[in-house]
Amino acid sequence: MWGLLLLLGATSAFADASVHKFEGEKVFRVTPHNEEQIGTLEYLASNIQVDFWHPDSIAQVKKEMIVDLRVEADKCTEVENLLQQKGLDYEVLIENLQSVLDGQFDNHIRAAGHNYEKYNNWEMIEAWTANIANENPTLVSRSQIGTTFEGRPMHLLKVGKPGVNKKAIFMDCGFHAREWISPAFCQWFVRQAVRTYGKETIMTQLLDNLDFYVLPVLNIDGYVYTWTKNRMWRKTRSVNPNSSCIGTDPNRNLDAGWCTLGASKRPCDDTYCGSAPESEKETKALADFIRQNLSTIKAYLTIHSYSQLLLYPYSYTYDVTKDNVELNRLAKATVQELATVHGTKYTYGPGATTIYPAAGGSDDWAYDQGIKYSFTFELRDTGRYGFALPESQIKPTCEETLVAVKYIASYVLEHLY
Repeated sequence: MWGLLLLLGATSAFADASVHKFEGEKVFRVTPHNEEQIGTLEYLASNIQVDFWHPDSIAQVKKEMIVDLRVEADKCTEVENLLQQKGLDYEVLIENLQSVLDGQFDNHIRAAGHNYEKYNNWEMIEAWTANIANENPTLVSRSQIGTTFEGRPMHLLKVGKPGVNKKAIFMDCGFHAREWISPAFCQWFVRQAVRTYGKETIMTQLLDNLDFYVLPVLNIDGYVYTWTKNRMWRKTRSVNPNSSCIGTDPNRNLDAGWCTLGASKRPCDDTYCGSAPESEKETKALADFIRQNLSTIKAYLTIHSYSQLLLYPYSYTYDVTKDNVELNRLAKATVQELATVHGTKYTYGPGATTIYPAAGGSDDWAYDQGIKYSFTFELRDTGRYGFALPESQIKPTCEETLVAVKYIASYVLEHLY
């Protein structure tokens, strides 16, 4: 019954008066060609509430970079006039964000309850974590690694055939609340693992020889908030002392060049690094678990969206890692493998030089803990829908990402250290 009500509520979840409506909001794509044009964007960032979709903040904007930003309805004319007046190259990617968000739920499967080709809310995902473990006791076990700021349990799934001295790969989804395609992939991965074990050679070999720790949603409170109040929320939901602004960017909250580059010390910013490394209960739980299992975890994969990128350390410095040649070769081969599924093109490289510097990220932190194979995926798309990727793209996105993850895992299995 609840499943049906939740399902019916999925598209009407945005009808409540206290819920942020995106009617008339636009997403602009702007390419600044010189410092003066960057200055115009800086003016917009400080004087008009614009939401940076790509990059994450104004601080990361540089010349010739594609910049995607969301503008509230009553500011669109002013912004467009300014862009024209200052001669900036721009296009309107999304004409009316609310209609694109309404169109997200384009998979009209009638069945109530959890579905792998739909976006599932947190209640459904949490129930799914219990069900998938109960239904597959020889392959999946569930444990709790912590609780969120708002008191929700953080459940981790361990996927693999029981064995001795097995090495592991850690994968998390849902760091940033609005990146809904990310948790969809973690669910898809576990489903495919249990479905194809014993039938498909690569998956069988992987699960016989490795364990996968899968955290379906790291930032659960934020994810719930995107379903109930504001679809475009990014951060956690923790309270910041001496500020009315809520939340910390969990992917700026780890102790890897913490709060130096591409992160903000202002609690109201989307890239706020928090009051200290691991100030967030969610990142602390993640880091504690990885530290406790460092002897077995040989790869760390963190799933984000959007941009179609495969990144590896470093993001907090322009320096390359000692493993740069190997990681670059592996990333290149992985994106080639991914493209064989649906022809989707990914860019790859070290975070700082490939997109922009950003300190305090989980991939850099994991690498500095000694986990050599540390990667960030930025899933589909490249901005047509951005964070509002429709459900009809869940299946193809997950199919190609699964192939890429299996490729990395097979490589790790052959190159244990």
